[in-house]
Amino acid sequence: MRRSRGFRSKTRNKLKAVVKPGRSNPISKKIQRFNTEDLVHIVIDPSIHKGQPHSRFHGKTAKVIGEKGKAYILSLKDGNKIKKLIVRPEHLQIQK
Repeated sequence: MRRSRGFRSKTRNKLKAVVKPGRSNPISKKIQRFNTEDLVHIVIDPSIHKGQPHSRFHGKTAKVIGEKGKAYILSLKDGNKIKKLIVRPEHLQIQK
């Protein structure tokens, strides 16, 4: 039988949720707003599957270039290619 190669394959350690006291999914993460040209860190929240980028982008920094519904369009250089990602705000943090 062939092994499955789903979207979250080989990510069980990387996307393991850290147990912290308090609410696991604060509403403030869902309603945070970003402007175009903002730099954001992609930090995947494993408890929210919707709008999640691929695990290879976890920990990367990208630039916001637009919005698409509730999500943001990000521009990221991956090797020599510019890639566009559509990510919801739960998986983003503003760069300080």
